[in-house]
Amino acid sequence: MDLTPRPSDDVAATPRRKRRWLPMTLIAASLIGGGVVVTQFLTSAIDYYCNVDEIGVREGCDSDRRVRVQGVVEQGSVRKEDGATVFTLGFNGKTLDVTYQGDPGGIFQECISVVAHGRIAAAGFDSDRIEVRHSNQYVEKNETRIDESNEEAAACSLLVE
Repeated sequence: MDLTPRPSDDVAATPRRKRRWLPMTLIAASLIGGGVVVTQFLTSAIDYYCNVDEIGVREGCDSDRRVRVQGVVEQGSVRKEDGATVFTLGFNGKTLDVTYQGDPGGIFQECISVVAHGRIAAAGFDSDRIEVRHSNQYVEKNETRIDESNEEAAACSLLVE
């Protein structure tokens, strides 16, 4: 076995393996892009469900995050102001003033249970979406909340008649 160093000519003749930067760059960009999309999706999916009486009391129902607030539209509270619909949600003796930009439409009316999506503001709650009917996922997880809300809505309806 010959252990003498090779002459420098042989080293230059050995082909160097080229790195494939384009595929590595594309993979890295895909991973970063996917991470951003997943992060944004998860952030928007973590809107806490709160009843009106839990605002500012229960963890997750704070003014620094987006929440979904459930309550009954108080009798006599619905009015229009500068193109917005303003109304009061009530639940378990607590109330919250809600401002919704636009007309909620559909079957929205007084004495029904709704879920308002938005953020807590100094003047109440700024909503950008109103759900009159609950999603099946919400119904499965919060059956007792819906029962309590329906009882309050029924009591409100009796006042209207």
